[in-house]
Amino acid sequence: MRAKILLAILCGALSVEIGGMPRAAFEAQARPSGSPAMSNERFRLDSSQSKFIAHALRGGLLWFKGHEHLVAAREFSGEAEMSPDKITSGSLQLTVKTDSMVETSDAFTAQQKQIINKELREIVLEPAKYPEIVFKSTEVMGKSLGNGQYDLKIVGDLTLHGVTRRIVIPGKVTLTGNNLRAIGEFSIDRSDFKVKATSAFHGMVRVRNNVKFTFEIVGHRV
Repeated sequence: MRAKILLAILCGALSVEIGGMPRAAFEAQARPSGSPAMSNERFRLDSSQSKFIAHALRGGLLWFKGHEHLVAAREFSGEAEMSPDKITSGSLQLTVKTDSMVETSDAFTAQQKQIINKELREIVLEPAKYPEIVFKSTEVMGKSLGNGQYDLKIVGDLTLHGVTRRIVIPGKVTLTGNNLRAIGEFSIDRSDFKVKATSAFHGMVRVRNNVKFTFEIVGHRV
């Protein structure tokens, strides 16, 4: 009986202290300070199920006059990270292959698209010099809307045509099972990135300074 009493006392002491340190303090010291309750979930972006399109209103000549360019990115990759209980720990990295940007508007014939795409490569985007368009987030802000939906603003650095500028991308994100879907739009001034519109001498791609990007991006849990 005495042995059982001593064992009970010993077990009680261990539940309160470990090596002379209160258990709560020991557990707090074992955890990294400031660590989130839930680690970030990683999602790999899937370009085959996504859309990333530049809308450029034309101000030029001949048969392209009045038509909007819809230049889509056919190849891009990247990852998004997100913790449902801590939005500010999220991040986004996106890399677009510059030479995958092509005209997709139905307003143009196949022959016209060939001309536009040639000028996009040789004069506007210059993929031989600048093979990638890269976005890396530096801050994520927003709020949960419930049911796995989030209203976010993603702040980060966009590198385009060899120039890096800070931009803000607003968007809505939905988490469903193992999938992430993000939709939204943002605009840039192409002159900030030293992106040319072709001159009347060359011909056909003359866009205004403001270029709007729309996106619907799908990612799968890693």
